[in-house]
Amino acid sequence: MPKPLLQASESRFYPGVILVSNAGLRRGELFSLQWENVDLQQAILTVEGAYAKSGKTRHVPLNMEALNVLKAWHNQTTGNELVFHNKDGKRFDTIKKSWGTILKSAGIKEFRWHDLRHHFASRLVMLDVDLNTVRELLGHADISMTLRYAHLAPEHKANAVAKLVGAVK
Repeated sequence: MPKPLLQASESRFYPGVILVSNAGLRRGELFSLQWENVDLQQAILTVEGAYAKSGKTRHVPLNMEALNVLKAWHNQTTGNELVFHNKDGKRFDTIKKSWGTILKSAGIKEFRWHDLRHHFASRLVMLDVDLNTVRELLGHADISMTLRYAHLAPEHKANAVAKLVGAVK
């Protein structure tokens, strides 16, 4: 995650940026997430099929960064069933204007909210997580879609071919 993005999003969007970067949720899944679907004790959240693009419910484990940000966010927000909501307490429809402000403040151009999901998938693949696990975490029905998300950094490719040095023929 680009550090300027995190610094610029130090606001009510910071927990969402952290969660999407560490759990790979779609924007609609994030905006529809309710506290009853977040188990802070078991470190898992449930994306209900009604809000998933695939229509299937999935369970997403939370790493320590996502868990800690959700615990802190839970302590700050009370009285609303939605984890993330607009200032009127209703579900977000869009955050286009706020996201644009965050990107401008960070000096980042041409980066969509959905790119956080691509970032999540790419990081997992570069850490040698198998594609089927990444597919399941993203909620993809088909592995071909997962491949579109899993972009490798150039240095990762260089490290891969460097492993061939000294390999047995």
